[in-house]
Amino acid sequence: MKYLIAGLGSVGRRHFRNLLALGEKNIVLLRSHHATLPDDELAGYLDETDLREALKKHKPNAVIVANPTSLHLQTAIPAAEAGCHILLEKPISNSTEGLSQLESAVKKSGSKILVAFQFRFHPGLVRAKQLISDGEIGRVISAHVQFGEYLPAWHPWEDYRQGYAARSDLGGGVVLTQCHSLDYLPWLVGKVKSVWGFTGKVSDLEVDVEDTAKIGLRFESGALGSLHLDFNQQPPEHYFTVIGTKGTVKWNLADGAVRIYRASAESLAISTGMGVKAGGDWQEYPLAAGWERNIMFLEQMKHFVAVVNGEAQPTCTLADGVRVQRLVDAIHTSNKTGQIVELI
Repeated sequence: MKYLIAGLGSVGRRHFRNLLALGEKNIVLLRSHHATLPDDELAGYLDETDLREALKKHKPNAVIVANPTSLHLQTAIPAAEAGCHILLEKPISNSTEGLSQLESAVKKSGSKILVAFQFRFHPGLVRAKQLISDGEIGRVISAHVQFGEYLPAWHPWEDYRQGYAARSDLGGGVVLTQCHSLDYLPWLVGKVKSVWGFTGKVSDLEVDVEDTAKIGLRFESGALGSLHLDFNQQPPEHYFTVIGTKGTVKWNLADGAVRIYRASAESLAISTGMGVKAGGDWQEYPLAAGWERNIMFLEQMKHFVAVVNGEAQPTCTLADGVRVQRLVDAIHTSNKTGQIVELI
């Protein structure tokens, strides 16, 4: 199979290395030559600058869209029209404009799209989803995500002010850039019914986008959710808590482990008015020894290769990516209008 990688910044390089690690060497590079990383590792690979010419000339089976967010659809739509399978970086765009054109192209050509929300391949989140789906904490009542990290520390080799996350013209901003949790929280809890959002440029960072967001969700099930996102927190934190009628599930990126508290039968008896003292136990599911961050990207790429080879269907579909995009738009709309936005 032949792969075309559009965008050779940080995540594009990661996808390139992971393809090589999986034995895929038939790779064409589509480049703007604006990347701030050295080119040594790319030597010897075919290099193109025009997308349509590259699609026509090389006829790739698959396209990896890893350029700046605002350019995603400009790349994905022609690739879908050409019948290529697509690994589409998150978020799928910087707005909902043009999504229907991509959906139509996919429907007509039959191309498969895997949206690159890599946390779906993190063992901790996979375990958390299993525990919640199996009813281990009962009916979900509420959930919270804390996701804060200092933007200048992301890519120490470049000026953070020039990176896509800091620039509105490239589709930056904390809500779009850190939309992982807007994918995985509904994946864990269920569809979102309504949303409110407060966003703003409130830190001292030199960016022209929002760097902080407070978001409230009401799920279709009636459960409530909240998220805090920022570009400023030091030290960084990324964790979630899901509270159910029979216990609690927690996950923290710092160690990657999932912890579940299962309320004892005696403590659950309180709800019947018996007045028994609460009690229960925490159980921990740690990551496997030697696990490191790139493994979830590698597992994602293994899955994409299987999709390209016709051996699997995408586990994170275009429809999933569109739902996140509409949620992002709803957050910005709520911030502008001061109103709750209904999604269902």
